[in-house]
Amino acid sequence: MKLTYPGVRLSTSCVRTEIRLGWALLVVTAAVTGLLGWELTDTAARFLRNEDWAAAAGHLVFMGIVAALLYGSVVYQLTRIGGFQRRATFAPATYLELSRTYHEAAGKLVVLVPSYKEEVKVVRRTLMSAALQDYPRRRVVLLIDDPPAPQDSAEAATLQAMRALPESLRQLFDAAAQPFVAALAQFKARAESTLDLASETRRLASLHRLAARWCLLQEAGFAAGDSGDLLFRELVLRKAAQAHLTAAASIKGAARRGGVDRTRLQLEYHRLARRFRVRLGSFERKRYANLSHEPNKAMNLNSYLGLMGACHREVHRADGVHLQRAEAGIRFEDAEFVITLDADSMTSPDYALRLIHELRQSGNARVAVAQTPYSSLPARSGTIEYVAGATTDIQYLIHQGFTRYRATYWVGANALLRKAALEDIVVTQMERGFPVKVYIQDRTVIEDTESSIDLINRGWQLYNYPERLAFSATPADFGALLIQRRRWANGGLIILPKLLRYLVRGPGRTLRAIEGFFRIHYLTSLAAVNFGLLVMMGIPFQTTALSLLWLPLSAAPYFFLYGRDLVQNGYRASDTARVYALNLLLIPVNLAGVFKSIQQGLTGRKIPFGRTPKVQGRTGAPLRFIVAEYVLFGWWFAGVVRDVLEQRWVHALFGLCNSVLLGYAIFRYVGLWESMQDVRAAIAALRIAGPEAINPALAETMPGTRVNAELT
Repeated sequence: MKLTYPGVRLSTSCVRTEIRLGWALLVVTAAVTGLLGWELTDTAARFLRNEDWAAAAGHLVFMGIVAALLYGSVVYQLTRIGGFQRRATFAPATYLELSRTYHEAAGKLVVLVPSYKEEVKVVRRTLMSAALQDYPRRRVVLLIDDPPAPQDSAEAATLQAMRALPESLRQLFDAAAQPFVAALAQFKARAESTLDLASETRRLASLHRLAARWCLLQEAGFAAGDSGDLLFRELVLRKAAQAHLTAAASIKGAARRGGVDRTRLQLEYHRLARRFRVRLGSFERKRYANLSHEPNKAMNLNSYLGLMGACHREVHRADGVHLQRAEAGIRFEDAEFVITLDADSMTSPDYALRLIHELRQSGNARVAVAQTPYSSLPARSGTIEYVAGATTDIQYLIHQGFTRYRATYWVGANALLRKAALEDIVVTQMERGFPVKVYIQDRTVIEDTESSIDLINRGWQLYNYPERLAFSATPADFGALLIQRRRWANGGLIILPKLLRYLVRGPGRTLRAIEGFFRIHYLTSLAAVNFGLLVMMGIPFQTTALSLLWLPLSAAPYFFLYGRDLVQNGYRASDTARVYALNLLLIPVNLAGVFKSIQQGLTGRKIPFGRTPKVQGRTGAPLRFIVAEYVLFGWWFAGVVRDVLEQRWVHALFGLCNSVLLGYAIFRYVGLWESMQDVRAAIAALRIAGPEAINPALAETMPGTRVNAELT
């Protein structure tokens, strides 16, 4: 199991070497692409001269697919260079700089954790990572989105445990804060007379050691041995403890030199008193008839954001309980900053302070979103969770490069938001006859992506902090992964027109062209690449032997750099092939998401938000996807046989490699036995309930397996 944080620490000279290597391979890519383009253009011209219109049309399609694939290669190489350029010039804020922000410029902070039918232990980790932020004025709110009155006894028990979670953590943190609050009061009493600076300094160092000890003692509650607990202990508890031990050592050294001055003593006592003082609570929008009940994360967040800054009271009416604005009642405090944190994610204790410090810097007044794109949790080598996590860790590098070209997208698992920016893009919509405020668009299921365009349209910027401070769970089986990846593939084409309107208006066309080069790829790549690979595998285009030589050579720099980046992020070079195999496996999944986008664009109806399960047990895959994977494998392998019979050796070799890798992915990541289980469950469901109503309770017939309700 990969237990360390992804990403090795590279020296400045190594980073510069990577930049030079990146430029060199980009030149190679450009040269080979030029030769390939020349050969393909010459072939197309020959078809046109011979009036072979069918061959010419097919060849032009082939050229378009090749162009889309090379577009992705160039974007990857440029973002990689941009990411390394940022690393070469980046210097994290020092302890003193962060302390200055902490004491002088720390605005109010609310951390919102949206949750829907999550495991209590998973949410507990997330809430604790939020509560342990080293930040003075913070409030953590769990936004429970489960049905408020479940009929199932197990769901009711889970909901009750979830509701009790913030209160139990509040008691834990209140008890932890008590010695430090008392120490501050005692210090203030002593400060009324002459202070013994050396003694106070030693006392302060002892308090830091006490704080470190408390953090380490919490490890006993996270000793299950799963990847989430392992990382939580390392990223959150031990990192927090180490910060206190470092402070204790620094203060102890100062004590030997006569102690620290009175002002610093006062600041340190205040900081320790606030260390474990955090307000925790929960909120359930579905308890109120006049709030949004749309089943997605965006409207869960929007419901709470719309209440902030005012008092509300409960009013009982015929249609249920309403939450109405009032002079006195339940106060939803406003805040300058809001962190959104998925219920299966966790952040480093310095996450909030470092990001807010960046937003306080000169020139960052218009930064609306600051984030550190999330990395994957540790996983056992070779599993689908491990390989999918590898793609997540590579995406982190790509997003860091996006910031170099002012093309940052909000990645929704974690982000620090400036509330003023959200107020700048808010709109009011009607839902079930009630007005609801929409800050984060829910028109698509990739709500963070569309909100990114809304923000840049209003002149705001987005920023990726170049360190790994946040981690999020990766689906552990094919059924859960396909829900996530299909959702990711759905919405890009719908958002594209909004992006294009932004790019063509206003001044700065050159800069916007560069920005658009990266933003357009982000929205269209899943559609273009997956469709292109499917067509290339299925149709043996008429091409010359020379063009078939240039094509793999043009892709070689991309795969070389991808493998190199995997190694630098704690993986193996051979995992490049596993990532490619997983991407082949996800072709039907991604295309399903793309087709849903097209369907929504044509009908105007919202697509339901597909929530990724984060519970124990296996998530069964829908029947149509199981069938699609095996049909795709059979189709490709039959194409290899046909190519051999017709002596198209290069295309046969290409097809054989892809067929073998797809077969490996089906065997390794879907599973033959698991496939049969899912097919049997789907057939049984159809026999019992009919095609119109699938009964999810069939999960009981498959021990340890959660059956996806979309079985047909």
